[in-house]
Amino acid sequence: MRAIRRFTVRPVLPAALASLSDLAGNLRWSWHPETQDVFEEIDPRLWESTGHDPVKLLGAVGPVRLEQLATDAGFLERLRVASADLQAYLTGERWYQRRGAAAGPAAIGYFSPEFGITAVLPQYSGGLGILAGDHLKAASDLGVPIVGVGLLYRHGYFQQSLSRDGWQQETYPVLDPDELPISLLREHDGSRAMISIAMPGGPDLMARIWVASVGRVPLLMLDTDVEGNPDHYVDVTDRLYGGTSEHRLRQEMLLGVGGVRALRAYSRITGAPAPEVFHTNEGHAGFLGIERIRELTADADGPGLDFATALEVSRASTVFTTHTPVPAGIDRFSRTLVEQYFGESGATPGVPIDRVLALGTEDFEGGDASVFNMAVMGFRLAQRANGVSILHGEVSRGMFNGLWPAFDESEVPIGSITNGVHAPTWVAREVIALAESQGADAESDDTEGFWNAVDKVPSAQVWAVKRELRQRLVNDARKRLADSWEKRGAAKAELAWIDGALDPDVLTIGFARRVPSYKRLTLMLRDPARLKRLLLDPERPIQLVIAGKSHPADDGGKKLIQEMVLFADDPEVRHRIVFLPNYDIAMAQPLYPGCDVWLNNPLRPYEACGTSGMKAALNGGLNLSILDGWWDEWYDGENGWAIPSADGLDDPDRRDDLEATALYELLEHEVAPRFYDVDAEGVPTRWVEMLRHTLKSLGPKVLATRMVRDYTQKLYTPAATNARRLNSDYEGARRLAAWKDKVRSAWPEVRVEHVESSGVGDAPEVGAVMSVRSFVALGALSSTDVDVQLVHGKINAEDELTDTLIETLTLAETYDGGRHRFDGEVTLDHSGAFGYTVRIVPRNELLTSSAELGVVAMA
Repeated sequence: MRAIRRFTVRPVLPAALASLSDLAGNLRWSWHPETQDVFEEIDPRLWESTGHDPVKLLGAVGPVRLEQLATDAGFLERLRVASADLQAYLTGERWYQRRGAAAGPAAIGYFSPEFGITAVLPQYSGGLGILAGDHLKAASDLGVPIVGVGLLYRHGYFQQSLSRDGWQQETYPVLDPDELPISLLREHDGSRAMISIAMPGGPDLMARIWVASVGRVPLLMLDTDVEGNPDHYVDVTDRLYGGTSEHRLRQEMLLGVGGVRALRAYSRITGAPAPEVFHTNEGHAGFLGIERIRELTADADGPGLDFATALEVSRASTVFTTHTPVPAGIDRFSRTLVEQYFGESGATPGVPIDRVLALGTEDFEGGDASVFNMAVMGFRLAQRANGVSILHGEVSRGMFNGLWPAFDESEVPIGSITNGVHAPTWVAREVIALAESQGADAESDDTEGFWNAVDKVPSAQVWAVKRELRQRLVNDARKRLADSWEKRGAAKAELAWIDGALDPDVLTIGFARRVPSYKRLTLMLRDPARLKRLLLDPERPIQLVIAGKSHPADDGGKKLIQEMVLFADDPEVRHRIVFLPNYDIAMAQPLYPGCDVWLNNPLRPYEACGTSGMKAALNGGLNLSILDGWWDEWYDGENGWAIPSADGLDDPDRRDDLEATALYELLEHEVAPRFYDVDAEGVPTRWVEMLRHTLKSLGPKVLATRMVRDYTQKLYTPAATNARRLNSDYEGARRLAAWKDKVRSAWPEVRVEHVESSGVGDAPEVGAVMSVRSFVALGALSSTDVDVQLVHGKINAEDELTDTLIETLTLAETYDGGRHRFDGEVTLDHSGAFGYTVRIVPRNELLTSSAELGVVAMA
């Protein structure tokens, strides 16, 4: 029979074990092996059966065992050490404090629709959430004062299983917050802290605030499953990436508008500093900028600024990171729907709806004026924006060039910070121990020294560790494979073959990720017969471990999974290739270390970054990948293999055929031969050298700590500095808003009237100096409002400038009528075709780019 009510009874721990609650309540245990050891010692079998979940473990362990532990001197000492270590971690100075925290922001609000912290808090679907989780964990390790903001989904993301014929099945288990490592934010009187958002037709949407402690970083998660909300409001936080367009809009309103209000409540209740910088991780949280403008313009306790001034205040302190090079990955809503929710008496009362709509309008060539684009709004509301790899930055500048149509793609103000991964979460203990055995310190800021230490470890020892990790993966895969087949309807008597599935001494290749079409799960199946030969080679076999989820609404992705599953079901090859359902953090943690090669074959350039290969590399795995995302940036010819790309072809089938053939050739003639080329001790010495080089060359680069340092130094600190200049009394913001209005109004009269050059004859030579005089009209603007620039470089057959350099010309003379002469010179430092032009762009020390206003006057 079914219960009419469900709730969780918390255990009462003996006083001597009280600190176990503190250890379980801070998610640092998820990346701190020594703390995990303490929990495992309580009851190893229970630790395994609860999925390594300390909260469930403590709720399930019996009172007799607790009393035994309370008098176990050895256990109590290990518990004391773990507790003291956590306190030292939470209170001690870290990198951010040592570098001089005053220069940086007092706090940063980091918004994301998903966070992948640990498998026991399933609030993520894939790479975006895992990256967000790694960002918080690395910020904690560095002492960077981030506060995460997200939603608490009652069903999380779906759990994947397979039907008998290999079709993806989805289930959505209900999560009980009381069984999760989170706690409610409460007011000083003990009542639940709540936020509300006005909704069209009423009533207000109410949400409570859960807090997860991610080391030193609090993560606030909004939850609409509260008394008083009608059912359709309760369902706003039902599941991640589900529902109708209106449902998604409500989620993104809650994340952006509600997230800012949750931050205000958290600072008010706890005394934590208010964020000086707001970072929106993809466009989903973009409405946070509208809420901040409301605070500054219409809030009864605010400064009562005009819209233009409030926009400058908000923009100066906002960072926007775009994560997709695929237009279909961007949320777009109908303008009518946005008007319904943000109109009069809507979510942000007092903010004119026409100004809101203008921020998300696709008013550029090729845009759709009937939709509201969340990424477009993200760029317009943030003064600093970036992609997540160098190549992705280039692709993003092309995708969004329409927002700055007067400028070349290369000058679109979208930079790049390449993603990284959190080593303590993803690197096997045994790999860390290799470096530590040579005196390296995993806590040191000297990451190069740490990874270089592996060079000193004997090759046989390195290879023994890799085999141990391969064996662990094989064991885990067999358990998951048996479970999957039983769920597909197989009897246990049919599954004896699984005991021989995979081999810890065979070259093991991993492929695990989401399954949109551009990631090409089935590229390896273009020639099934050839793949079979590789799998079954009697001397140099390969084996494949494959995993991945398709979005529930993506039948195309599900068909790709089914095709892969049916191939892997073939009795001839099923001991060499497996598809493991329900790819998540728990599966990934033994998967990355256990693989010798990590395969990635997206359609270039649609992989924004692709961090799974980074995790494999930190465990000594070699990447075999299309040159896309991070691999395009850091492949050096010795740390893996590059699959040749045919991205210039218009025929997609021909492209897939060529790239699949290139993949087979690499596997057969380079990868497998190197793996099986062993010395007298059975060690593949050349392979181990590549492994060492991978750790040394990529180890310091692919770390999330490197990534968060980059964000802090290149984006967070400059944003805080600029914001302080505008926010002290808002006079700076008023002046900037007025200056921008003046420039936009006067720009139609700005022009380059005439350009003269001298100093080079008909046959100029390298080293010649060319002098340039430019006569310009600035109308109502002064000479200090602009930069007059000489743009020069090589020139192609279409007279387009390439490899350009920019020289600022200096004011030489001023004439009547707003006319001026600017002079400069340039040395011709290379031979070949040379060209130049002169342009005028706005100039203000508070701009981050001369393209910020989107206007330019060309000669």
